[in-house]
Amino acid sequence: MPQVEQLERIILTVPAVALEAFEAALGCCCRTVGFFLDEKTNTWVVEGLREIDGSDGDLITALILAEAASGISPAIQRIRVPAGGWLARSYQGFPEQKIGQRFAIRGTHIKTAKPPGRHIITVDAGLAFGTGEHGSTRGCLLALERTAKRRQPLRILDLGTGSGILGIAAAKIWGRRVLATDIDTRAVRVAAANAGINGIAPLFRARQADGWLSPTLRRHAPYDLVFANILARPLAAMAHQLAAKLAPGGTAILAGLLDRQARWVLSAHRRHGLVLKQRINDGEWTTLILEKPIRAGVRGF
Repeated sequence: MPQVEQLERIILTVPAVALEAFEAALGCCCRTVGFFLDEKTNTWVVEGLREIDGSDGDLITALILAEAASGISPAIQRIRVPAGGWLARSYQGFPEQKIGQRFAIRGTHIKTAKPPGRHIITVDAGLAFGTGEHGSTRGCLLALERTAKRRQPLRILDLGTGSGILGIAAAKIWGRRVLATDIDTRAVRVAAANAGINGIAPLFRARQADGWLSPTLRRHAPYDLVFANILARPLAAMAHQLAAKLAPGGTAILAGLLDRQARWVLSAHRRHGLVLKQRINDGEWTTLILEKPIRAGVRGF
């Protein structure tokens, strides 16, 4: 990872209706994006962290598109921070996390003994793209834990892999190959690096792909298990493609959903024949476990 002298924090405040558009905008050009609800004003604070490379074109374009999509033009605060100081704060704010009964996520900076009886997923907080702290990531791991009790999937897809946590967890549980894709090439590199850190690189294929438009995704279908921890709008838009590429009897774990978005996303998938098996709530976030029924005359995997 190249040395970076300074980073830039980008901070903006938006109403709930604009959260998705601006999170996606910063996600296109920032190393990491976070957001939280300001309960006093009932607005969302969105923060992105990006390298300073002398070019603002990608950021400006992304923000213009977000404004056009949402009709909101928020004030934007930009603050330069020393990279070393930010990394130190990231490490300090990234303790080991035990999730459910089977998983523990820890950064490479943690040197204490590993907790016994758990699948350890190691990531570098400095690489960002997700460290397991987000409610949607925790929800997916809890969903995976429950799914693992009753399934042995052969074909696994981690759609929108980010840091690769979910695909790595699946590879560790089943020892199966995982196809992990993301539209962001930086995320693909980070996920591949994390797979190497966790010793499962031979099982983990990280590829750049624009959702189901990718020939790679179509070529390896149908899938027995699909993680899709992205955003509500693309999840709803891709419901028909997911249903078509999921094997009969297969499971889809959908996340990145605020509670108020879950019913809408669920309805989109029910229209294409998927059924709700479980729903997991974590604060503001909801994870859906869906299944494709096995129809007469169709053999599952």
